[in-house]
Amino acid sequence: MTDFPCERLSITEVGEAFSSVLAVLHERAFPVKERWNAEAFENLLRSSGVSAFLACHAEMPVGFVLVRSVLDEAEILTLAVDPAFQRKGVGRAVLGKLFHVLREQEIIRVFLEVSVRNGAARALYAATGLVTMGLRRRYYPDGSDAEVMAAEITPML
Repeated sequence: MTDFPCERLSITEVGEAFSSVLAVLHERAFPVKERWNAEAFENLLRSSGVSAFLACHAEMPVGFVLVRSVLDEAEILTLAVDPAFQRKGVGRAVLGKLFHVLREQEIIRVFLEVSVRNGAARALYAATGLVTMGLRRRYYPDGSDAEVMAAEITPML
């Protein structure tokens, strides 16, 4: 890990006005067939229960997480970090902020799907407390399986 000052990240909730920013970050982080465009982000952010948290370093967007909450559960829809900032704690910081917000909202469980081919993401999720719950066969456009991961959110006392 390099000398990246993660404590200088600002992580804020953003809305559909940031759809293009999220799409650019997603494009940088994902293979062509898995990229979401600005219209997809705009439509998602208009949906009930969908939120995005954008991480910026020196006012430059470097990563985000998109989540959908329903009742007391949440699903991480996607998380992207600019490749120049990967493996520097940005993903962990974004997830930390998300988990804090989910606790405040009294969410008790969070889950996601991640490609079995994405070892870095799987390691990040495991390091932040998510555990494997199952497998979805041929879930992704490239035919790869998705590992289903989940974590219980400890309530705030």
